Amino acid sequence: MVNASDLRVYVVNLRRRADRRARMTRVLPQALSATFTSDWEGPFDGRELSIETLSSAGYELFSWQIASDNPWYARALTSGEAGCALSHLWCWRDAAGRSEPYTVVFEDDIEFAPDFISRLLAALGGLQDGQADLIYLGRCRRAPDEPPSPDRNLPMGLVVPGFSYAAIGYLVTRAGLAALLAADLGRALLPVDEFLPTLYTSHPRADVRARFRHRVPALAFEPPLVWDVPDAEADSDTRRSGAISAVGRGGEAERADGDGACVEVRVAVVRHPGAGDEQGAVGK
Repeated sequence: MVNASDLRVYVVNLRRRADRRARMTRVLPQALSATFTSDWEGPFDGRELSIETLSSAGYELFSWQIASDNPWYARALTSGEAGCALSHLWCWRDAAGRSEPYTVVFEDDIEFAPDFISRLLAALGGLQDGQADLIYLGRCRRAPDEPPSPDRNLPMGLVVPGFSYAAIGYLVTRAGLAALLAADLGRALLPVDEFLPTLYTSHPRADVRARFRHRVPALAFEPPLVWDVPDAEADSDTRRSGAISAVGRGGEAERADGDGACVEVRVAVVRHPGAGDEQGAVGK
């Protein structure tokens, strides 16, 4: 039997977003006790990223921008995306030193299904060994899920996902956690919701496929257990942050007004073969 105490829970949250922390504290299911990344000293905030904070800590960027008709691929990685990826990475590293069999990561702009705990624990209790090491609690489908198969004998409410975006809420087993860390995301930072599907399926881009080859079995809740709050309420720091380029913080880069500062930094960029090869059209 799986209990809430078997879950190590994290919430990705910026220190300056105390409003979001307060909201998540209110809406988080009472059975869960969460660690907030805003309690850590880390390079998570796009406003604070610089060549010193990334390079001196040993982090490198994946060469994300390519010539493509897909606008998501044809633009540079943003400072908010880099900081968000590092927040998730630090959650995985912290969880690796803990003993709970499951790690759950939430972002701080989500809503929960009223029956979140009962559905989650029931599904985990019904899983067979090896059926899933990554489970999406909420996602954005970009490719069809696998058709249901009686041979799989999945617990009710779980499906085998096709290519999906969103890292708003997911669960990993100890084996899944090991796969996340073995992929060494810190040496090739890219949007975390582009990274997660590389664990279980083929990414549309050849350069991403070449860099991230680890595979784990994945499932997803359908209907989802969590979902994004409406855009008007979310006030996303990641979406409104500026591109990372060759100008460091405090230099010539233009800053946008408001929360989404246009912070551009000079960091090491990792290039991989096949950067121009796209498999299908998966857009955001």
